[in-house]
Amino acid sequence: MPPREVKLAVLEAQIHRRFIKTHLPVDALVYSPEAKYLYIGRDGRDVIWSMHNHWLNGNATIYAAINDTPGRIGPPFERPPASARDYFLAWLERDGYPFSSANLWENVRSWWAIRDLPNILLLHFEQLKADMPGEIRRIADFLGVRIDPAKWPAIMEHCSFDYMKAHATKSVPLGGAFWDGGAETFIHKGTNGRWRDELSEADCRLYEETAQRELGEECAKWLTSGIKKAGF
Repeated sequence: MPPREVKLAVLEAQIHRRFIKTHLPVDALVYSPEAKYLYIGRDGRDVIWSMHNHWLNGNATIYAAINDTPGRIGPPFERPPASARDYFLAWLERDGYPFSSANLWENVRSWWAIRDLPNILLLHFEQLKADMPGEIRRIADFLGVRIDPAKWPAIMEHCSFDYMKAHATKSVPLGGAFWDGGAETFIHKGTNGRWRDELSEADCRLYEETAQRELGEECAKWLTSGIKKAGF
């Protein structure tokens, strides 16, 4: 969404430095060594808790846009159950359900495999929250962007979750028209670990075993915390 011919025309018309956000794995993109890629990882449990909010509060407009758009892959999307845990377990046990083959593991694997290329920067949700100033500087260095010290307070303010929540209509698709409650519903909590109160030890063990099997030990550890080296 929107159709390919509409989206590509919008991108082509941009005259400033282009910034394109996507959820695609590497092999679904036209990879270019001339572009720079920032890949943001997040613990799969936090990802699913966030997605549960998105789809539980999605209105008829977004379901129609997804299900009625030509070229849809997989069965029609349905509204998730009220329980985030039930939604999570279905996703875990049914290999990414309801997202067909474009699941989290495939996505993470594809970017992790090229993490050492000079135009790839791996970031992590946990680290962005723990040290936002340091991560912003790291991103700026990677992109070759000089930070004006006079603008630093404004940068920090505009990158904060509270600012995003207060100005959600500027960044949420169609200003939030896809969600009951509007854009502020889409920009929901911005926190990690909400699953801790709902998942059992057995649930977490199943997730962790699956992550290690799908990603390998080092990548699975990184996806949990953003720390690249096992044991560091």
